[in-house]
Amino acid sequence: MSTIIDRRNVLGRLGACGALAATPFLSGCAGPQVQSYAQEKPQLDLRTYFNGTIDAWGVFTDRSGQVVKRFTVVMDCSWQGDEGVLDEAFVYSDGTKQRRIWRLKAGANGAYTGQADDVVGQATGQVSGNAFRWGYTLALPVDGRVWQVDFDDWMYLMDARVMLNKATMSKFGIKLGEVTLSFTRRTPLPGLAGNQP
Repeated sequence: MSTIIDRRNVLGRLGACGALAATPFLSGCAGPQVQSYAQEKPQLDLRTYFNGTIDAWGVFTDRSGQVVKRFTVVMDCSWQGDEGVLDEAFVYSDGTKQRRIWRLKAGANGAYTGQADDVVGQATGQVSGNAFRWGYTLALPVDGRVWQVDFDDWMYLMDARVMLNKATMSKFGIKLGEVTLSFTRRTPLPGLAGNQP
């Protein structure tokens, strides 16, 4: 659900990189697996959490760990059966704005797919326990060219209102930076009000 924050600064530093490689999410390399969180509570139901209005606050950090830009997001989310729409309105610390509309589809056993106008192909994700792992590629215009940047996006439900999100961005297998967000539902999740993990 994340976005690029300072495309010119980040992608401009990439330069000539090494051999082409995929993100860990897409390549299946060693690393955290979403199934490791199967017993973690509270259990995440993506269709229930992303339903209604959600506020988010985030930062983008470059490869050195420096905060490049801050942003806020207001999400209007709704579902009809297994199909959901997540309408995200971003406002960045420099005053610029961006909108992304995700169209998600729930599959069997916690699987999800999604599309948005600037997503290359189809995003794929999996819920397990309190976690959701989401992999996708964004097509980003930078100085007259279009870069395809891979996202390995993790979300963790904390309680009835808060979910944390951390996404790693890469190009040619080289880490460009991270996007970190905190989502807060305006109304608590049913059955979890007042509960702590």
